[in-house]
Amino acid sequence: MTKTTSRLPLKKVFKASIIAASLAFAGFASAAESFEIEHLPKVKHAGNITVSADGKHTAYTVSNPRDMLAGDKDGTADTHLYVIGSGKNAKPIKFIGNKDGVSSLQFSADGETLFFKSKREDDKMTSLYSISMSGGEAIKRFEFETSIGDYAVSEDGSTLYFVAREKQKEDDLKKKGFKAYVYEEDQRLASLWSVALGDSEAKATKLFEGGNVSNFDLSQDNKMIVAAVAPTNLIDDYYMQRDLHVIDVNSGDVTATVDIPGKLGSFEFSENGKHIGLLAGTDIHDSSNGVLMVADTKSGKLTQLTPDAEQHIVDIDWMGKDILAVAHRGVESAVVLYETDGDIKRTYKTPEDIVVRSADIGKGEIRFIADSPKHPREVFELTRSKATKLTNNNTWLKDIELASQSTFSFKARDGRTVEGLLMQPSGEAPAGGWPLIMAVHGGPEAHYSDGWLTGYSTAGQYAVADGYAVYYPNYRGSTGRGVAYAKEHQNDYAGAEFNDLVDGVDALAEAGVINRDRVGITGASYGGYASMWGATALSEHFAASVAFVGISNQVSKFGTSDIPNEMQLVHSLKWPWEDNWMNLLERSPVFHAGKAKTPILILHGEEDTRVHPGQSMELYRSIKVRTETPVRLVFYPGEGHGNRKAAAQYDYALRLMRWMDTYLSEDATRTTPMPEFDLGMAERLKKDDESSKDDKAE
Repeated sequence: MTKTTSRLPLKKVFKASIIAASLAFAGFASAAESFEIEHLPKVKHAGNITVSADGKHTAYTVSNPRDMLAGDKDGTADTHLYVIGSGKNAKPIKFIGNKDGVSSLQFSADGETLFFKSKREDDKMTSLYSISMSGGEAIKRFEFETSIGDYAVSEDGSTLYFVAREKQKEDDLKKKGFKAYVYEEDQRLASLWSVALGDSEAKATKLFEGGNVSNFDLSQDNKMIVAAVAPTNLIDDYYMQRDLHVIDVNSGDVTATVDIPGKLGSFEFSENGKHIGLLAGTDIHDSSNGVLMVADTKSGKLTQLTPDAEQHIVDIDWMGKDILAVAHRGVESAVVLYETDGDIKRTYKTPEDIVVRSADIGKGEIRFIADSPKHPREVFELTRSKATKLTNNNTWLKDIELASQSTFSFKARDGRTVEGLLMQPSGEAPAGGWPLIMAVHGGPEAHYSDGWLTGYSTAGQYAVADGYAVYYPNYRGSTGRGVAYAKEHQNDYAGAEFNDLVDGVDALAEAGVINRDRVGITGASYGGYASMWGATALSEHFAASVAFVGISNQVSKFGTSDIPNEMQLVHSLKWPWEDNWMNLLERSPVFHAGKAKTPILILHGEEDTRVHPGQSMELYRSIKVRTETPVRLVFYPGEGHGNRKAAAQYDYALRLMRWMDTYLSEDATRTTPMPEFDLGMAERLKKDDESSKDDKAE
């Protein structure tokens, strides 16, 4: 592919010279290609895995990003459906490969039919479809007046249970220009419905209403449903106020309620229906939902099984009387079988170089999704003795030279050990060390694992190919190391958590890996907050900053975010008016804008409801007015808390690297003029379109 940007030219020329000399000496005809930004649309990820009850079929999806340089129309990634059988010679078969997309895969009880949700060209709403494992076209099975959410089909296939909202009444006033709406008071709650499947004349009826139903599970005997219910449809209540209701399928009565102490994750009935396995937070101040728990179906009594474990469980599935759990421990993962009293029955052997993300079981067949530093997410099969990779959706990577990736831990200034992952170019670091891009994750209740890290906003392989080291720190407040570690950032915005970032840079410099004077910081959401803080309060430590959907003012963020209760309960632990105004302001990058010496590129989605775009505007204006420091603000129309469409992702990655190239080059200063804001995108698309036509002609 023709490269349309020039980054670190001396590094590129030097590297090319060495490769050419090596090839001439060895007699080779070609060299491995470096990973470039333009390769990002080729990266495919497997996901949404489900195994039939008899273990004969495994269905999964593969995301196919749109490639603007190949002539694709802008949009989100297409999702294709694949099925793979059991046995040594089973091969993946593509069942659906169009742009309509599929989600929420579920097998019928006999395993011969796969249900899924899709919104096809003629559909007004997301509807239920099915496809036979023996082949043929997908069939629309049910369409409601609004899009259906979570669903389940009864064992005999006669009844569909689903979550949906009622249709909003048509309002002619809007056509006349009366488009005002009342903020947070449009409470069209999602209810639980049932309908006879296969009867085109059947009308759906409400099985349960009395709150906002988000998702549910149907017991194997089809007599009970356990549903997650919040008091409203606000995202804040979804995070912090959901409980579980056990509902009698015949009467619709609630027979038991499980009071969830904190955030709620996934849940499902045991095979005998006596228990509910679930993931949740240990208490209302737990920032995440990674603790394994078991609830009694009749009484609703809840027992926490792993509250003190230094891990974060990301997925569960019942396996007979036990619970199979995917646990993330530090930057690694483990597949563990727990008994219902919390004892570990077995830990499965998985390759050390992969990170397991999710798993599903069917008659002893365990299939899971995993990735590694060398490949994105693929499907694996797990037995007691080994794990076997079943798919290879990214065969093109065999011709790409991928950077090494390793764990780099350090002691923070208070003695706390902090883990992270380091990518760096091959060979010894040059005199003075590599320039560094520190990629800070959001949350902060999230974590990096030692798997595939490259993305449009996280740099990675394409940055290393241009001569950078990239570091991914799991600073305090991160998940993966237990509840206590995740809580260490609370009531201390931008305190020890962001000191960890500086201490990590110092440790990398002391190890001779990086050049302390050529360090850039980037991140999204809470990582954007860190990047804004790094450009202001910690400006002396960072030579460049790229902040995405970040927090610049903790005071105004409280009033404009859709998660004010979550902010108070699991982060600040105080309301602003609880003698906390000045503390919040002093923990805000805008308060320190006058100190900003770090050139900062700020980017934001115009439709962001989590972190209002005004957060980026405030910091931009403060730095612009108070200093001479280079600052630029870029908005993405139609995007929210992160870019989902191909054009916006490509634009972002180009701007990220061009900003770093400008201010982390050897001869750069903090007053170096900003790069042109025009990326020359029309010319890029034209060149690659011509290149594509030439390839086809050949």
